[in-house]
Amino acid sequence: MYAIVDFKGLQFRVVKGRKLKVPYLAHLEEGNEVEMPEVLVISDDDKGLRLGQPIIANAKVVAEVIQHSRDKKVIVFKKKRRKGYRKKQGHRQYFTELQIKDIQG
Repeated sequence: MYAIVDFKGLQFRVVKGRKLKVPYLAHLEEGNEVEMPEVLVISDDDKGLRLGQPIIANAKVVAEVIQHSRDKKVIVFKKKRRKGYRKKQGHRQYFTELQIKDIQG
């Protein structure tokens, strides 16, 4: 069983028991629960595939916050040839890791 949810402007494919990286949720602490009410698709072994128009009514995904962390470093390198201009900059994006507890609907 899996579901496709729209969460913070992004779409994720979620499966019960798996972990998911989402954009940083600063207002939540580790151990808190998060509800994702905008479920677009649910695929169930018994009922088959259910599509929303655009969302499925009375369906939600419940997840638990595992940790807040930072992703791998991305190097941003800018250069203009023959001008002596070089700029190297690194960036590490914050993210929140969720554990999917239940898919209801």
